[in-house]
Amino acid sequence: MILLDKLAYSSPIRQKSPAVKSLFSVGSLLLCVGFRQTNVCMLVFLFMMFCTLRFANVSAKKYFHLMLMPFVFLMLSSVAILFFVSSTPPELLSIPFFSRYIGISKASFSHWYQLMTVAFSSVACLYFLILTTPITDLLTVLRKLHCPRLFLELMLLIYRAIFVMLDIASAIQTAQNCRLGNRSFRSKLSCMGQMLSVMLVRSLKKSSILYDAMESRFYDGKIRVMEESYPATARDWILCGGWLIFCTILCLILS
Repeated sequence: MILLDKLAYSSPIRQKSPAVKSLFSVGSLLLCVGFRQTNVCMLVFLFMMFCTLRFANVSAKKYFHLMLMPFVFLMLSSVAILFFVSSTPPELLSIPFFSRYIGISKASFSHWYQLMTVAFSSVACLYFLILTTPITDLLTVLRKLHCPRLFLELMLLIYRAIFVMLDIASAIQTAQNCRLGNRSFRSKLSCMGQMLSVMLVRSLKKSSILYDAMESRFYDGKIRVMEESYPATARDWILCGGWLIFCTILCLILS
């Protein structure tokens, strides 16, 4: 079982209604993306982090490691927004570059800060959802919302395939390290090429085995998963609705 599934199935609120958890996290995410209020986004980020550490079976250290990957990606991808080239020196930071300046202005820093707060609050909302709700429960919610069945089946297959491939890649990389295959930059490139080629062959083989297994179980074009019912209590709906109303009012006041 992959790590995210293991954490989701062992969550203390695993038996809570996935509809309430989805509304709580996705509703908060939409408020952050829709209004883009930095103060509200920071509040949502801190509250989602608290709820994840409180109601998901994850430690603060593991949560930090989970947030590290999107942090690095966002920092690298937002450099072009933070820095810009101008003919006059910017206010906050200016580096002479021939006849122009590369630096950070108040406007670029404000735009960058807004983008980062919105992005991190959105990531925190999604982490709360996936660390407390298994993928089968999420698909049940989407099925009740009348999402296309083909879309849901592709989601399930792709979700499983991604983490199966990551597990294969991790095993191959461990074997290469045991054989001292990553000693230099050149050997790392060679090992990377070999790993990708092996993963391609194994992914094709595993997909063929998966299809044969589905055919042996009378696959007729529909993937049927056993659904469990977790009815929501009135208290859950009131708490979720109260939080979303509070955030909406706060966004309207700060707008």
